[in-house]
Amino acid sequence: MLGRILRRFLAPYRLLLLGVILFQAAQTIASLILPSLNAQIIDDGVAKGDTGTILRLGAVMLVITVVQIACSIVAVYFGARTAMAFGRDVRLAVFTRVGAFSERELSRFGAPSLITRTTNDVQQVQMLVLMTCTMLIATPIMSIGGVIFALQQDVQLSWILVVAVPALLVSVFLIVSRMVPQFRLMQVRIDAVNRVLREQLTGIRVVRAFVRERHETERFAEANLALTDTAVRAGRWFAAMFPIVLLILNVSSVAVLWFGAFRIDDGSLKVGALTAFLTYLVQILMAVMMATFLAAILPRASVSADRIGEVLEAESSVAPPLRPVAAAARRGVVELRHATFAYPGAESPVLTDLSFTAEPGRTTAIIGSTGAGKTTLVNLLPRLFDVTDGAVLIDGVDVRDLDPDDLWSRIGLVPQRAYLFTGTIASNLRYGDPDATDEQLWAALTTAQAADFVSAMPAGLESEIAQGGTNVSGGQRQRLAIARALVKRPEIYVFDDSFSALDTATDARLRAALGRDVAGATVIVVAQRVSTIVEADRILVLEHGVVVASGTHAELLESSPEYAEIVSSQLSMEEAR
Repeated sequence: MLGRILRRFLAPYRLLLLGVILFQAAQTIASLILPSLNAQIIDDGVAKGDTGTILRLGAVMLVITVVQIACSIVAVYFGARTAMAFGRDVRLAVFTRVGAFSERELSRFGAPSLITRTTNDVQQVQMLVLMTCTMLIATPIMSIGGVIFALQQDVQLSWILVVAVPALLVSVFLIVSRMVPQFRLMQVRIDAVNRVLREQLTGIRVVRAFVRERHETERFAEANLALTDTAVRAGRWFAAMFPIVLLILNVSSVAVLWFGAFRIDDGSLKVGALTAFLTYLVQILMAVMMATFLAAILPRASVSADRIGEVLEAESSVAPPLRPVAAAARRGVVELRHATFAYPGAESPVLTDLSFTAEPGRTTAIIGSTGAGKTTLVNLLPRLFDVTDGAVLIDGVDVRDLDPDDLWSRIGLVPQRAYLFTGTIASNLRYGDPDATDEQLWAALTTAQAADFVSAMPAGLESEIAQGGTNVSGGQRQRLAIARALVKRPEIYVFDDSFSALDTATDARLRAALGRDVAGATVIVVAQRVSTIVEADRILVLEHGVVVASGTHAELLESSPEYAEIVSSQLSMEEAR
């Protein structure tokens, strides 16, 4: 998976990668030339007292050093540009893919895991690309070139290379093979910490209301400790790597000096050549050590790439049609034909054989007990889920055949849990229509019974809204969400228990205003409160995923025991009639 991700997202940056390779190769070759020149200065200049040779070769070394520094700077610049662009593109691809997921995929991965994959996992792979561009490309050139140049200085000492390099590689392999499982487990532990933290922040009011701070602290401590233990285990192996590398490096250096001293003594090796050989040995082993560092990053990057690939390759259960069909007219007629829906792995369907039609200019209400399938039914209309049998049609066209943007543009959905985004009241309302004027925003606020509290705010439409709308009350949040749908002016309005936080008087005024403002649209209202739907043109009573009764309020009071039971639990018979 790591290879596929690298090939896919690095392809647009071939020229930058080519530049990295060329400049890294140039600076590495320059660094390999310097020890040989230094050996010549020692043997031909210092040993013979030839000042001219020292100055001439010293000037050459200075020029090569300047070239090496310049090439290194350019290579690192190109490598950093490539790595950062790679990370940006991968994050965008993951974010775009998640945006196409249905509720099923979102539930499968979970929000904490998706956040970790988009941030931490991408960062791990991005770090691998950066280290590869700045270090790994030079490693094989340094290793192979170092061996060649070292053999030119002295062949008989090369047995030290034959022993040192394999010993280093075997040590690194053994350590890395034990680090991979720990890094894989570490990403899972990070998901767990994110999940616990997210739950605690989201449910902070519930935690405090039930005095569960100590319990939640213990939960977080448990998840945090598990992550810490895993990180410590991985860190121990990582920490053992560099001492082993340095041990082999230092032992090899001592061996070169020890055996080289005997050869200098018998005149078969010059001091400069020994110095150069020792430098090449250090360069070779340092190159292997850089590869070791990358080998430590590779397991975690590989694990992260697998997790990123799972998201990128996950197929949405709600796929857009290959050949979208356009409806003959945008009227807003909603029709369910024998619609059935079951969650994956469920023993029985949530909705069974639903058939009804909601028409423009009429209000269709859906009521039922908790767990009857009301919200699931609502989610079928904008195709957050696909029916497992039957069909959902908008203006005579199956929603599975409509272009998703075309479908969503027809529906103004006010979800059960009203959610507002960080920004201002105006920016939240303009989610419905980015081009809406202030007059249109105020008109929508007036209909939604929100104009009074918005105008009372010091900044009016430009008043700040915190993430999730936590700086306004539940009722205000619901009314702003309703106003956002009104700004959109769609053909179909879907209110999923969107009046539950409103008092009875505000609810009545809002419904009266909606009746005037959306008179020509199709209105579908899901409600728990009977008073919200008594004036609906048609009421569907949903029980265990089945429509058990249908009619007006008065008709259902006479014909439906289920509806009469719901009404009697909320209203007296005088109020109901």
